[in-house]
Amino acid sequence: MRRWQVRRAGGLAALAPLFSLAAQEQPVIRVNVNLVRVVTTVKTQSGELVKALQKEDFQISDNGAPQQIAVFERQTDQPLSVALLVDTSGSTAKELKYEVDSATRFLKALLSEGNPLDMVALYSFNWQITRNNYFTHNHASLAASLKTFHGEAGTSLYDAIYLASRDLEEREGRKVIIVVTDGGDTTSAKNLKQALEAAQLADAVIYPVVVIPITNDAGRNIGGENALTFMAESTGGRTFLPTLGADLDRVFTDIIDELRTQYLLAFYPKNVPLTKDRFHKLEVRVTGPDLRVSARNGYYGEAEDAGGTPGARISVTPEGSRKRRQEK
Repeated sequence: MRRWQVRRAGGLAALAPLFSLAAQEQPVIRVNVNLVRVVTTVKTQSGELVKALQKEDFQISDNGAPQQIAVFERQTDQPLSVALLVDTSGSTAKELKYEVDSATRFLKALLSEGNPLDMVALYSFNWQITRNNYFTHNHASLAASLKTFHGEAGTSLYDAIYLASRDLEEREGRKVIIVVTDGGDTTSAKNLKQALEAAQLADAVIYPVVVIPITNDAGRNIGGENALTFMAESTGGRTFLPTLGADLDRVFTDIIDELRTQYLLAFYPKNVPLTKDRFHKLEVRVTGPDLRVSARNGYYGEAEDAGGTPGARISVTPEGSRKRRQEK
């Protein structure tokens, strides 16, 4: 079990594990941009999943430049790495038992079918972040950890997403962050932008599950819900707003269905107009006016420096390799 905590010194917020994160930084490596992967979900206007599209039904552009799809997989069975983040702040104390019960059923269903290489890492977060289980296929171990959860103190939501993203970054296959929470952030050292950037660098899709014991807007953290929705839409996920019990169970079932019906698109960037921003804007379109596409809205790649030459960049390499950060 690994814990991180928020420390404040000299008026500045610093996020650190109980040992220094800085000491773990990997050396800078320079490589060229390679294969860019985009996990995509397609639905009808009524919300039904569309499973039978062909490669020719998709178009993808990078900073406005059309790209040729080099890899296409329908209902991809590439291994899943799922980071399950459970809010254990004081405000969740009354609902936590029901959330744990639903999450336990979800993990059993997720890991009992699909790819045997699917793995889940479990995190709990309040004023600090605890990684209860590293990536494992052992449902019983995850269930045992869930039973130990109890509500306490503040909510370091952005810190939890940031740190889970760092763990996901070196994983291969599809990467997903599921956040079970009741609202917004109160104690993080990282902010929304930093947490979202970490998730995008990890190529992770975020699914916030905002449990709503209060149906009256006056008693809810609407700002927190909006922030999570923004993160979900930016990474190709979506936000769920269930109540407890059967409604929460249905949400977890919907997430499994989406994960089992995703398309994988990938391309080698070509003739992409560069800007001084490392963030490349992606647009995925599909033929058919009544279809809706969910996919991440960009990735961190090649940019121009002040002299108009390539500066800081990041690469997403073909299967069997790793994605690495680079700085000029």
